[in-house]
Amino acid sequence: MLFSQINVGNIQLPNRIVVSPMCQYSAHDGLMNDWHLQHLTQMGFSGAGLIMIESTAVEEIGRITNYCVGLYNKDCENSIKTTLDRVRKLSLPSTKFGIQLGHAGRKGSTQRPWEGRLYLKNNESPWETCAPSPIPFDSGWHVPIELTYKDMNRIKEAFVKASVRASKIGFDLIEIHGAHGYLLHQFLSPISNKRQDEYGGSLENRMRFPLEVFQAVKDANKDLPIGMRITGTEWEKGGFEIEDSIIFSSKLNELGCNYVCVSSAGNTPKPNIPLKQHYQVHLSEKIKKNVKILTRTVGMISNPCEAEKILANNQSDMVALGRAFLTNPRWVWDAANILGVNINIPPQYLRRFTKL
Repeated sequence: MLFSQINVGNIQLPNRIVVSPMCQYSAHDGLMNDWHLQHLTQMGFSGAGLIMIESTAVEEIGRITNYCVGLYNKDCENSIKTTLDRVRKLSLPSTKFGIQLGHAGRKGSTQRPWEGRLYLKNNESPWETCAPSPIPFDSGWHVPIELTYKDMNRIKEAFVKASVRASKIGFDLIEIHGAHGYLLHQFLSPISNKRQDEYGGSLENRMRFPLEVFQAVKDANKDLPIGMRITGTEWEKGGFEIEDSIIFSSKLNELGCNYVCVSSAGNTPKPNIPLKQHYQVHLSEKIKKNVKILTRTVGMISNPCEAEKILANNQSDMVALGRAFLTNPRWVWDAANILGVNINIPPQYLRRFTKL
């Protein structure tokens, strides 16, 4: 099943292997550069059915760090298009490319992971962040401003504009980031959303803004598949749970969402995550059993036989890998060899399979 085709909206993926959107924290002023070119070119001829471009900010203050890719002006658009056009020339013809659009909210204005991942100090070019409620991510962090209706309309429009730019660039698919503690997740969670208006309180209210953003992007891109990365659980008492995620996925399905990629955590500094291989697969499975929507699972998946088993057991429709591809950009080739499947690879590398 790992190498079987799957339709996502009006596009067909040649297999069910997805390269996860992996932030490289290497952009300058939101623009892609040679680092992104080499990174994505490796992934482009990996043989994966879908390559997801890293989380891309819909406005400048929506970036996580000063080095995140953005899609909020013409220069950003041109840098991504130039990179994608060059990557496509070297990629397998059947490979599809998607982009993940997001807004960091209160988790923006931070250091890169290898610099500490803390909030930016005064000498590190910080900016004022925003959130559904003025609650800092962690003790000592900057306090975000509470979003007004005008702010929310601006951000919704930023998602729409970025999605239209993504369509012009030539992406096959758009994914909205609603997980990992970023802005849309912050609205969903009772931990970070303490609003007293129609966007806070009940689950129905907390879902309202993320659903509005999805609907607006869907309306602006009727010919492109639109999916969302969501949180299955926050691994926190009193937080967003799998039961909430099932309801949220059902609402997304009603609006025409083509799939959900089910991740977890990220909205609190020290969640109690039972970290082990496939620790999130059961979240995808529960949604798949309760909602008629395609699911993608992610999180420490590395063994091809185990990935095959996830699909065969009907726990997910697709599998996404990140760390496995960083370790081995030829993971798909090895998986095909292990599972006895013939796949297309660049002819320049065919000698890899020649017996001595």
